[in-house]
Amino acid sequence: MTDDISGDSAQTIAVGQLRAFIERIERLEEERKAIGDDIKEVFGELKGSGFDSKAVRTIIRLRKQTDHVRQEEQAMIQLYMDALGMS
Repeated sequence: MTDDISGDSAQTIAVGQLRAFIERIERLEEERKAIGDDIKEVFGELKGSGFDSKAVRTIIRLRKQTDHVRQEEQAMIQLYMDALGMS
């Protein structure tokens, strides 16, 4: 079977291009799965060393935020905790 659906060379190129995109996406998805497995392994080591993985995940999420966004979030959490008498 060839890439040429109608005999038109432009369509052949488009089919080849589509196949290349799909194959790239498939490779990237495989890499993403491998990276996900690696991250799970590191979290397993982290837990095995006595660290709290939930706290570490929170720290990782917070480190991705700008200082301003992080401060706003912490202020909102503190406001809600105060309102609920949790402070």
